[in-house]
This record gives sequence, structure tokens and C-alpha cells, in this order.
Amino acid sequence: MLNLEMLSDNAQAYFDEFVINGTDDELFASGYLRGHVDLVIGQALVAKASLSWSEFVEQVEASLNKAIKQGELAQDDIGPVNLVLNQLIHKLG
Repeated sequence: MLNLEMLSDNAQAYFDEFVINGTDDELFASGYLRGHVDLVIGQALVAKASLSWSEFVEQVEASLNKAIKQGELAQDDIGPVNLVLNQLIHKLG
């Protein structure tokens, strides 16, 4: 099971890299994803639940897909958001 506090710290450090070195698209995408990652981790912490890596990824993807289906993300932003998400999964996984 994941150490959720460590995962949160590592994800935040990853997202913070885009503030310094990211393009405008990467900065937007990282900020947008930060909210979904924080939501998943926060819900698990409040529920005192444990998550495996695959459960974490599935829940972030489900949260993101729900937002896309509800029209919360412009079509042009979906690609950059998915790219940053895939990079996060690769880097932290």
C-alpha cells in the first residue's frame, strides 16, 4: 500500500517543476491535475483508507474522466492534461 503523505509530497514536487520549467500548457495541465490528485489522496486520508498504486491511478483517471464528461475541460486542454498525467504515472510509479 502507498504512503499517501509521501505520494502527495512527491506529486506536489513534480507539479511544482512545471512552475519553473513548464510551458503554458504544462503549467495549466499540472495545476488542473494537482486538484484531481489532491482529491483522491484527501478522500483516502479522510476515510483512513489505503490505496495501491493501481487504485490511485484508477481513481485519478476516473476523476479526470468524470470532469471531461461534464465539460469541465476544453477539448484543446485534454491532450496536455493526459500527457502530464502519463508523465506523473511514469515518474512516480
